[in-house]
Amino acid sequence: MSILMGADDVRRAIARIAHEIVERDGDPTRIALVGIRSRGDLLATRLRAAVLANEGVQLPLGILDITLYRDDLTRVASAPIVRTTEIGFPVDDRIVVLVDDVLFTGRTIRAAMDALVDYGRPTAIRLAVLVDRGHRELPIRADHVGKNVPTQPRDDVRVHLREVDGRDEVELVTTEVPA
Repeated sequence: MSILMGADDVRRAIARIAHEIVERDGDPTRIALVGIRSRGDLLATRLRAAVLANEGVQLPLGILDITLYRDDLTRVASAPIVRTTEIGFPVDDRIVVLVDDVLFTGRTIRAAMDALVDYGRPTAIRLAVLVDRGHRELPIRADHVGKNVPTQPRDDVRVHLREVDGRDEVELVTTEVPA
């Protein structure tokens, strides 16, 4: 196991991504943040606070549960836990920034986009992730990345956030291939 990002790295990445989101689209009143459960929602909350501190603008914030939109639902569990989606604003004609912790194959993001368009038709959907580890199976890329990390497909990138884990840290757990 190795530490990819410590608490200061996570804090700086969130601050940088918050600036990038506003700089890219210019008018923050058109932007909304939607975090994917269960770590993306916490990161979206932090991004919202950073934009408020920097720009004085309170972005709309939503939380998206993608459980029923997954293409591997039958593989994950026979009785999946479905949590609530909380989007209390119209997504129509907004720039929606989806927020997640780790971008890997792209399947979670595909499911999130499917779920999001059930709530309306955004002008654009952008993607912000704390870690991009590569190995895409779908043609999806992040617009805003905290850290790009080269990994092996069998590795595990674990994001720990103080709200649930008591610390901010990103670690890489490598799995040896049996000889």
